[in-house]
Amino acid sequence: MNPLLKRISVDPNVCFGKPCIRGTRIWVSLILDFLANGTTIEEVLAEYPQLTREDIQAAIAYGAEMSRERFVEVAAG
Repeated sequence: MNPLLKRISVDPNVCFGKPCIRGTRIWVSLILDFLANGTTIEEVLAEYPQLTREDIQAAIAYGAEMSRERFVEVAAG
């Protein structure tokens, strides 16, 4: 498992169980949408200063794992 995935949290009591950056309520999908629409990593970090570059990389890694159509284990809460 990619160690960056430890930065992702899935908790049914937080954000309706959507994958988030651990310790935040920032959805992985939001980060991926920003990047897909041409927002740079630096711009995302400026908009969400509580995030780190590793958090952005974790969101990308999570998206890559999901695209492989296999179950991604992440720690709850």
